[in-house]
Amino acid sequence: MRTAPTTLEECLILLEGQDQERLDVAQSASCRQTVQEALADLAVNLQERQVVADRLNQANHLLELQVVNSDESY
Repeated sequence: MRTAPTTLEECLILLEGQDQERLDVAQSASCRQTVQEALADLAVNLQERQVVADRLNQANHLLELQVVNSDESY
């Protein structure tokens, strides 16, 4: 069992490299929550939040490509 990611960067790396065969759904959800909290935190620099948002968007797109068939909607 993998240890839980402890930082925003670790969460983004996990989400960007997600492999549906090995992905722990609870860990993925926890990481997504961590990233969303960082995006909502006004103490985080706007440029940094934009970079985080872009990385999360890419991770979400990767997840979409891996789990949604062509005849399904995401």
